Amino acid sequence: MTHMYDGLGKVLVIIPTYNEMLTLPDTLDAVLERIPQVHILVVDDASPDGTGAYADEVASRDERVFVMHRAAKDGLGAAYLAGFEWGLARDYAVVCEMDADGSHRATDLQVILDELAAHPRAALVLGSRWVPQGKVVNWPKHREVLSRGGNTYVRVLLGLGLQDATGGFRAYRAQVLRDIDFSTIQSHGYCFQVDMARSVIKAGGEIREVPIVFVERTAGESKMSGSIVREALVKVTLWGIEKRFYQLKGLVTKKTG
Repeated sequence: MTHMYDGLGKVLVIIPTYNEMLTLPDTLDAVLERIPQVHILVVDDASPDGTGAYADEVASRDERVFVMHRAAKDGLGAAYLAGFEWGLARDYAVVCEMDADGSHRATDLQVILDELAAHPRAALVLGSRWVPQGKVVNWPKHREVLSRGGNTYVRVLLGLGLQDATGGFRAYRAQVLRDIDFSTIQSHGYCFQVDMARSVIKAGGEIREVPIVFVERTAGESKMSGSIVREALVKVTLWGIEKRFYQLKGLVTKKTG
């Protein structure tokens, strides 16, 4: 079967890991079987459960898999930024984000890449849980309320126009990543996804959303914590205040100009 993404060029899928030994094998197998031409970079933050060693073993027998070992658990954002820099240095045309815990399906990665290929002006395609046909499976109600509420808060304060700005299943064209100054990205947790989306828009990039099915992990532990939620709330609020300040400043300048 031919997909539109066949013409995208070199595609890198970054999978950050910390204690994902129970789920990483199935994730790697699913992606490589569904989309055999992609490369995968596992970014492991010194997992004590052997995740990094397993990734090394896969990489030793499959030239499509690479592993980056980091010295300690340093947050989702730092892991992705390290992966972005690795991919850009090797001239990948498209760089994707994907979780290792089974919540992101390889079949939806195909949909995301096809959408990117179908819209040459798109700089970023988000896999969205909250657009029509998107859904979550086996999620506790409080998690859904938190995610929907958080995304509504982001839309109201930042005006990004996205239904799922916090989602971490996405594909970037390499060029827009080159246009972003990574030193300005200060978010470490899931707020990193909002930070990257607003940075793409600031860089003039178009963002599109496609529906995905998000499946709650069946093994391992969620990395979501109170500190991650607090970081997101504080940063989005500060970004919203900053946005309103510059809007008001622009209105004052226009009236007095």
